[in-house]
Amino acid sequence: MQATVDYQSLRFDYKHHPDQDAAQPVRHPVVVVGAGPVGLALAIDLAQRQIPVVLLDNDNTLSTGSRAICFAKRTLEVFDRLGCADRMVDKGVSWKIGKVFFKNDQVYQFDLLPEAGHERPAFINLQQYYVEGYLAERVAELPLIDLRWNNKVIGIEQDAGRALVTIEAPEGNYQLEADYVAACDGSKSNMRQMLGQEAKGRIFRDRFLIADVNMDTDLPTERKFWFDPPFHPGQSVLLHKQADDMWRVDFQLGWDADPVEERKPEKIIPRVRALLDSIGHHDVQFTIGWASVYTFACQRMDRFRHGRVLFAGDSAHGVSPFGARGANSGVQDADNLAWKLAAVVRNEAPDALLDTYASEREYAADENIRNSTRATDFITPKSEVSRLFRDAVLELSKRHAFARTLVNSGRLSVPSTLGDSSLNTADVDAFAGRMVPGAPAADAPIVRADGSTGWLLRELCPASQANAATCFTALVFGQGEAAERSREALAKSDVPLHIVSVDCTGEGALAAQRYDARPGTVYLLRPDQHVCARWRHPTPANVRAARDRALAKA
Repeated sequence: MQATVDYQSLRFDYKHHPDQDAAQPVRHPVVVVGAGPVGLALAIDLAQRQIPVVLLDNDNTLSTGSRAICFAKRTLEVFDRLGCADRMVDKGVSWKIGKVFFKNDQVYQFDLLPEAGHERPAFINLQQYYVEGYLAERVAELPLIDLRWNNKVIGIEQDAGRALVTIEAPEGNYQLEADYVAACDGSKSNMRQMLGQEAKGRIFRDRFLIADVNMDTDLPTERKFWFDPPFHPGQSVLLHKQADDMWRVDFQLGWDADPVEERKPEKIIPRVRALLDSIGHHDVQFTIGWASVYTFACQRMDRFRHGRVLFAGDSAHGVSPFGARGANSGVQDADNLAWKLAAVVRNEAPDALLDTYASEREYAADENIRNSTRATDFITPKSEVSRLFRDAVLELSKRHAFARTLVNSGRLSVPSTLGDSSLNTADVDAFAGRMVPGAPAADAPIVRADGSTGWLLRELCPASQANAATCFTALVFGQGEAAERSREALAKSDVPLHIVSVDCTGEGALAAQRYDARPGTVYLLRPDQHVCARWRHPTPANVRAARDRALAKA
């Protein structure tokens, strides 16, 4: 049994590197700035695609306090490819049910994953320091990642041929050259400031208290959200369970709250006590761990690409915490960027492919900001008319399903469907369902060739494959003559593909249903598992053209 690690107290050693002694700056393919969840995930993905990475962090610790805790199904599927999702799911608290309350009454509940046939849960709740710790331990297993703690980037210059990074280290400053630099250094990004860029958007004039509360209670693992509860009148409250019998409680405080005073235990304890008393847990004892008072903004940079520097995660965009869109969208940034960087560095795709990272993830950021802003406006109405509308909607939602679609306690994170991406090939055949070009591939049970059962997403092109940077997967559905003709077309295309056969009957029936597939149907998936083309009967020319388009060669 693995010993328990206190990830919040870990300190990583600074180590001198030979690059610091070089007469001229040493050249590296990719430098990643920031060893938070996004930078760690990006470095792992690149290394698994055989791209050496220098990962720089200005500190030598992981995060303190729970911070981001809700990790969505799609993010877990990304972590599966990075080799660490099992640990996270085992440690975290899986959940899918949310309940919404108005004053004393539950107005309705929702199920984020009502259908069966998915390997991963809708969400897990797991403190950010565990996620960072597991990612950092995965980094340590990969020799192509050079993680340098206490290396702070203090300068960035670039021209047509290189980026030049100036680094402050305990033994003095030094410089590195890079083909590309990924800025994953958080909401207060120094990289953004050094390039003279800013994030633009809306700042919300409200304050919220986050508290980690340790208590042993039999409360179910559900998301509970209260509007205007008697124990915290006029405001909102959110309750989640985390690992280690830790509970996250968010209290809306109002703009006039004193952030220093509200962090004090004598202010937090009565609030938590009142919440527990209101749900009948009068005898539950608890202790306060980490606490923070925050405000937030919904904003983003105009452009995520600036020459050889690409921004990802909070350095590029920020949202309110309602909906768990921050960390999840950041990991999906890394997922989008890694295969494209690898393909460009390996001269398997033109530099223009990186422009599609910016356009696709700018679109996703806009979607997240739109949903986050709407949730915040509903949760924190700023006028009497807005509050009257919100309260009327909540009252109606007790009895009328139509009103529940208007209730917004945070539309929870889902991956973006990149339907307008220039990398997609438009359908020439009729299809139904959600698996349109640009959509992230849906999971489903399958039967392998040897008769064993498994999961569809596990069968897609593995990152460890030699050509993983540009490894596209072709899903071929069904058996018989139609499926065989499709396989022949794939073979004659001379495109290197990882082919997965999916039966349309038995255990494969659900996959066929989700992909609206019949025998002979083929789906072409990008290395990040987004659909880029699909056909009922592909031709070799179709396949070649679709792959070239997905690599920005068209």
